[in-house]
Amino acid sequence: MKWIDTLDIAIELAESHPEVDPRTINFVDLHRLVCELDGFDDDPKRSGEKILEAIQQAWIEEL
Repeated sequence: MKWIDTLDIAIELAESHPEVDPRTINFVDLHRLVCELDGFDDDPKRSGEKILEAIQQAWIEEL
């Protein structure tokens, strides 16, 4: 997965971290969780606020 795969990332986060509330997670923690996903293979420095917001929104919608 790459940063642009926001829906796939959100699905993986929802499945691997059911204890996390995506409405209250901060971007530092969200960035870390994404980078720790097994299928994630992108440069950690390529993310930004807009990408993290999109991932967060997709994760909220998955719930």
